[in-house]
Amino acid sequence: MDRRGSSETFTRMGTLGIEEEFFVVDDRNRPTSGTEELVYETDPPEILEGRLDHELFKCVIETQTPTISADDLDEAREQLDAVRTALVDHAERHGYGIAAAGLHPAAKWQELEHAEKPRYQSQLDRIQYPQHRNTTAGLHVHVGVDDADKAVWVTNEIRWHLPIMLALSANSPYWNGFDTGLHAARAKIFEALPNTGVPTTFDSYAEFDEFERTMVETDSIEDRGELWYDVRPHSGLGTVEVRTPDGQADQETVMAFVEYTHALVTDLAERYEDGETGRKHRREPLDENKWRAIRHGHEASLLSRDLSETVDLGELVDRECDRLGVSGIREVYDAESGAEKQRRLRDEKGMDALCRSLRL
Repeated sequence: MDRRGSSETFTRMGTLGIEEEFFVVDDRNRPTSGTEELVYETDPPEILEGRLDHELFKCVIETQTPTISADDLDEAREQLDAVRTALVDHAERHGYGIAAAGLHPAAKWQELEHAEKPRYQSQLDRIQYPQHRNTTAGLHVHVGVDDADKAVWVTNEIRWHLPIMLALSANSPYWNGFDTGLHAARAKIFEALPNTGVPTTFDSYAEFDEFERTMVETDSIEDRGELWYDVRPHSGLGTVEVRTPDGQADQETVMAFVEYTHALVTDLAERYEDGETGRKHRREPLDENKWRAIRHGHEASLLSRDLSETVDLGELVDRECDRLGVSGIREVYDAESGAEKQRRLRDEKGMDALCRSLRL
């Protein structure tokens, strides 16, 4: 990975890319070390060549779709399905399964192996405890933007919308084997790392670029990929990357977040072109909304865009669907949340049934 990005990567508007992190599981549906075999020691299906990687733990694997044509959600669905099917088939041929959630409820970080890749060993040495326990898995959606300053402006403005996504995606009530009392505990575990959470605003790409340069040149980060904020202008790919949702087993739930993210970036890009000044919210009220999403999931009430009142998540979802012409997030809201389903299954049928339910 290049240590720095460039404004010249921002050339395409509306293209899509979907990254998903999954858990490699054994025949009991518990996390197990399988990424060395699946990523390095065997040849993956063609669609996964160059698009399959591992994360910090040997039980976490990442896929990326090919770049998807601008504004083509049908192609996005087809590519997502093809990548997931290929991953499951690849894993099963080698005796593994694939599971998805923000945190695996049976994962105990002290008992799991870390990847030996120098990048991750360096992070473990530098960050220590917060990285040693980072058993998280998320969904990242990339939307191409054709101008670097526009990408920074969109990143600034999309921040208020991220807690809506997090509350809807809440799928991580258990960590290290116990119930956290949260609906999206993954976000709190991940926030223990440096350079995470809701980012501040930047007035221009030049200002963001200077920040990135400073972080690299002062050895605060090894490369641009370690700016792990909930949303970022991806200076290597020329996209706005939303990194907020928990991992999901259900493909249509993933597509709901892809649809919503694409609609948001497209709408905000048009507003930038129309000369809107934007809101430039302070980070603190956005952190409050994020906390409410983490704690309450689908039952959250969030501060409104003008920060003057609290609004139930369901009403915010209705407003967003009407405003942007999307429908997927309404279906996600109307369904049982991932966190609620996990708790119900564990209470009614036990941990084995819960772990089975996370399989793709």
